Formats: sequence, structure tokens, C-alpha cells
Amino acid sequence: MAPDLPDAGVLAELAKACDDHARAALDSDQVGGVLPRFVVSPGSTAEVAEVLRVAAQHGVHSVARGAGTKIAWGNAPTALDLVVDTTRLAGVVEHAAGDLVVIVGAGTPIEQLQAELRKADQELAFDNPLPGATVGGSLATSPSGPRRLLRGTLRDLLIGVTFVRADGVVAKAGGKVVKNVAGYDFGKLLTGSYGTLGIITQAIFRLHPVPARSYVVSRTVTDPEDAARAAHELLSSQTVASAVEVDWPAEGPATVSALLEGTDEGVTERTRAVAGIADTVPSDGALPPWWGSYPFGPDDVGLKLTCAISGLGELLATARSAAAQLGLPIALRGSAAGVLHAGLPGDASSEAVGAVVAALRERAASYDGSVVVLTAPAATRDTLDLWGPVPGLTLMRRLKNELDPAHRLAPGRFVGGI
Repeated sequence: MAPDLPDAGVLAELAKACDDHARAALDSDQVGGVLPRFVVSPGSTAEVAEVLRVAAQHGVHSVARGAGTKIAWGNAPTALDLVVDTTRLAGVVEHAAGDLVVIVGAGTPIEQLQAELRKADQELAFDNPLPGATVGGSLATSPSGPRRLLRGTLRDLLIGVTFVRADGVVAKAGGKVVKNVAGYDFGKLLTGSYGTLGIITQAIFRLHPVPARSYVVSRTVTDPEDAARAAHELLSSQTVASAVEVDWPAEGPATVSALLEGTDEGVTERTRAVAGIADTVPSDGALPPWWGSYPFGPDDVGLKLTCAISGLGELLATARSAAAQLGLPIALRGSAAGVLHAGLPGDASSEAVGAVVAALRERAASYDGSVVVLTAPAATRDTLDLWGPVPGLTLMRRLKNELDPAHRLAPGRFVGGI
């Protein structure tokens, strides 16, 4: 490590590394309540590499940031000097429409990417739950939307990635490999790692044609058992739904909806096949207003619940009963295949939130599931184990120590304080 420099000296080196796109941090640059010293905005993979080489030289701890839509997710960093803003790493690098493949910069907003792909009647089959989110931020936190049921998650659609390690070394994995990191599937490892293993600069995705037609069929239910039954009937109806979603607001009944996509003739036939399951007239191409969004706002407590399909009804029932016993409203939404999100009021006491989370973790565990606290006000977040029990934590620590032995990338942000 080089001799310590004053902040002005480190900032000057960072500015040189990224064409003067460097500045002192502002209060608005905080991550989990921690204020960094610097913010840089590199415009290429090479500049990201040089920034991280400078950071390594001076022992600087870094967190990558895209549009910041999920910057409050995860633990607060245990140390933070530098925010690496990736929004200049934007744009479609290559769209091989004939091969249904796109290479895109990590700082590209998902909506911008989809608009470009639709010019060729193609799409990334990813339902973005937070408007403005970037490709890199979405990969780092691994959200998923309704169509994960048929198309898989963003991780499943990723076929290649370019990233920069903590020491500034550039590596590629997957499609169009120049330098491969032997022994690991880094596309899978980086997705959902909260930026703790490397900073993604480009991604390669597998695309799908835009469906010619889509229908939504729905059914209204009033209790968890009915919701689970309706969902199971839709899932097992052999209509190959793109999504089967449950929406249960804090007040009122729940809605179970299925999205059917495909050719005009095929969708019409499949809609008739589920007519006995649904109680509403199909909506041609019009998605419900709640579709694909989270049931919580930026100031609320947001949870991610998973379980086997067979546990859907009991998990819904536990969520509603546990919240009701504490006088808390709870909103639930997500895939009937076993990935739900829940929202609790941000002003709920940390003790009450902790009790709901504990009840849900006990129930989810009996169906091979988990409960993660995605976001919460700082006073609540700091009293909770956000992740709960995580299989393979020892192996995850070993991987972190191998790739980032000094723990300079997003230290403490991920599960187990990784």
C-alpha cells in the first residue's frame, strides 16, 4: 500500500483514473446511513479497473451504485470511502437480433434497454419492479418479477458478464469470453451478491420475441386456503401460464391472476381452458395496476418470502395472522410458485417487525423456504438479522476471502456480514 495521502490527493488520483468524473461525496450519497468520502463515475470497464486499482493502493472501501433504486437494501456497509456510480456505463453495445442476444452496459436503465429491444420485436423477459433500475443494480440484488414462472429469473437469462475485481483486474465469464475465471460460474455468483465480489460493467442476456398476444384471467378469493387452491389450479391447468400471481392488499380480498402469452389462436384456446377457474373476464393485453410491483414503498419494511408451492396457503395465513396479532397491516404480492413479497408499515416498532419475521421464518423453513428483510428504516434494520439462516455461508465466506481478501468491496453489505 502506498503512503497515506490527504483526501485531496486520493481524489486527484481517482479523477485521473476516470477522466475527471470524480468529486467529494454529498449527504445524498450515503449508503445505509454511511457517508463516503468520494464519488466517481467511470465511463468504461478500463476506467472502473483503474479506479479500483487506485482504491486498492490506498486501502479505499468501495460500493457500486446504479440508479440507487435499491441502495437501501442489505446491511449498512461496515466501511465506506468511495461510491462507484455506474450510470455512465450505459447503452447497448451489441444487439444480435438473429441470435436473440444483447450485450449491454451495466448502467443502462432496464426501461431504456427494453425500448431498444422492442424495435426488433424482442425483449428481456424480466419484469422490472422498480422504475429506473439499471442492469447492474438489478443483477447485484437479483429481484424477480411475475414471469420468472415461465422464463426464469434474471440470473437464468444472463449468459455472460464482464466485471472488475477488487484489485482492478478485469475478467469475463460466459458468452464471448476473452479471459475466463476458471472453476466458477461468475454470472451466477455475481447475481445477487450485492456487489461484494466484483463490479459488473457489461452483461450479455438471452432474449425472447415479444408475444403476439396476452391475456390476464383473475379470480377473487377471501382466505389463504382459497388463494392457494386457485393458484394450484392455474399452475396445474396445462395452459403454460407465463405467470400466476397473488395480490393481497392490507384490506380487502385477494386476487389470483394468470398471464397467458403467445399466438392469437393459442392464447384464445388456453383462455377457454381456464374459464372455469377464473371469475373475471379476460383482459386482452391490460395488466392489473399492481402487476409486477412491490407491495411496499421506500419508507416501509419490505420482505421477500420463499417456500415450496405446497406451502403457499400456510405462508399467506401465517403472514396475515402474525401481523394481525400485533395490530399491523400487511400487504402481500408475488408468484404463486412460491416467491412472495410483503410490506409492513415503516413506523411499526422493531419488536413487532421482528416478531412477524420470526413467525414467517419458522413457517417458511418447514417448506424449504426463507424470509429476507430487503429494506427497512434504519432503526428497525439495525435490530434485525436481515437474512436469516443461510446454507453454504462458510463457502460464501471462502469465496469472498479469495476474491477480495481485504474486504474492500461493499464490506458487510451481504449475508453474514460478508
